[in-house]
Amino acid sequence: MRALIVLAVIGLFAQLVDGSLGMAYGVTSTTLLLLAGIAPASASAIVHLSEVGTTLASGAAHWKFGNVDWRVVGIMAVPGGIAAFFGAHVLVGLDGDAAKPVVSTILLVLGVYVLYRFLRMPTSRPVFQGTLRKRLLVPLAVVAGALDAIGGGGWGPVGTPTLLASGKIEPRKVVGSIDTSEFVVALGASLGFLTGLGAAGIDFAWVLALLAGGVVAAPIAAWLVRHLAPRILAVAAGGLIIVTNTRTLVHTDTAQALLGAPTGTVLLWVLLAAWVALIAWAARRELRTRAEERLEERTASPAPH
Repeated sequence: MRALIVLAVIGLFAQLVDGSLGMAYGVTSTTLLLLAGIAPASASAIVHLSEVGTTLASGAAHWKFGNVDWRVVGIMAVPGGIAAFFGAHVLVGLDGDAAKPVVSTILLVLGVYVLYRFLRMPTSRPVFQGTLRKRLLVPLAVVAGALDAIGGGGWGPVGTPTLLASGKIEPRKVVGSIDTSEFVVALGASLGFLTGLGAAGIDFAWVLALLAGGVVAAPIAAWLVRHLAPRILAVAAGGLIIVTNTRTLVHTDTAQALLGAPTGTVLLWVLLAAWVALIAWAARRELRTRAEERLEERTASPAPH
């Protein structure tokens, strides 16, 4: 029972971050399931089955708050779902012990990517205009969908920064559109795991626990996406992904032979300290930016007579 409660809390936290950032539910949840000793294919299957419910709830909430660009959803959802279906079969075909360092490496790279993209996020308020073309959206959906199934996450970490970088869609609609289209991706991956892995390889109690936490967080995250500081949440989520997957990698036989146990432990402590320092830096930068914005507003306001 305790394990199910912990999973529900993981689902709530992961969906709160995902619904606010448009990424990190799958990566965060899969990372923690791998840390608990779950095989990569089973972990990804559990996460994607729970995502069928959480993405439906999240999409509905984002639609209610006007955070969805339905053209983007219509173009990306189906190619992403098809790619996720075949990506699930690729992961099922891999040996569990051999797949774990591969999946952890993918997750580690995604964690670094999350940090990189959001640490470089400009402090000024950009103007969003123009239309994204299908020749960008369809290949993006295929790559993100396949990576999402194989790595246990990737739809958001690949899709959200790419759409943000285009400068053509405002951030809240990027997040809402990625979250809403992810329902089809999660459905495609789940069907892939069910046909390739079979229901016997999936703990449905764990699925329901993650789902319960995610459904609770979905409407909160959709509302908070207008108010929370994305940079701080991204640093927190990205750092968690990097530290936990580095821990998995340094405990492999290859890493132990190359680095040795003491070096691996030192590396983990250095990463942990850097993570805490980055969170503090991001918080200070956000506070400074908000203070500058308030000062500009007061300066621009006419003096009272």
